[in-house]
Amino acid sequence: MHQGSEIWWNEGMEEDKSPFLDLKAIKTLVKQGEGQRLEFKMKVKFPEKIIKEMVAFANTDGGILLVGVSDEGLVQGVKFVDEEQFLLDRAIEKYCFPVFSYTNYRVEIDSQRAILVYHIFPSIDKPHLVQLADEPQPKCYVRIKDRTVQASKEMKQILRREHEEGIQFNFGPSEKWLMEYLHENQQITLALFAEKQSLPIWLASRKLVLLVLARVLRILPGEVYDIYTLR
Repeated sequence: MHQGSEIWWNEGMEEDKSPFLDLKAIKTLVKQGEGQRLEFKMKVKFPEKIIKEMVAFANTDGGILLVGVSDEGLVQGVKFVDEEQFLLDRAIEKYCFPVFSYTNYRVEIDSQRAILVYHIFPSIDKPHLVQLADEPQPKCYVRIKDRTVQASKEMKQILRREHEEGIQFNFGPSEKWLMEYLHENQQITLALFAEKQSLPIWLASRKLVLLVLARVLRILPGEVYDIYTLR
């Protein structure tokens, strides 16, 4: 295992069995399709892209990456497993910080091909970031169902502080309006909250982040904007 020793069980394993998948368990998982904690890659052709998926798993609920499985769910395996693993491990070490906890191993299909399995563990050292050479700033990613999305500034703050205790916030007129609005409309965005309450974006952002950390609101990350709902 790399960079940690968390124990994590997923849908394809039972608690009284080994955490390592065999070929039968892999095929069972693949039938479920890609999702919140499962991603397929046929080959490690672009490791810089794949590590974004892995960072998203670490920042969310953990997950399994299967190299040698097509997007359509064909379990074909790869021929040069050592090369695939080297490329991916090197990209993780080079571009990800802090490095997340994971373990990897291979599951043979036959004498020529194998599946490369990566278990990425849910992290307590969030947020994990990706800093590519051609990007000026590091980026943070989270997993939403079967998609990996870039985390907003608010989401990064929540990841960084989610284990804090004793979060306090001021329940003023803006917060009271927000609770009433959400009871009637179910969801709101940062921009709409700031507009409706004539707040500067930074202040509206701070209020929403504190309410999420205090377990009053839930944040649903999105590709364009985050959505906030009552818990």
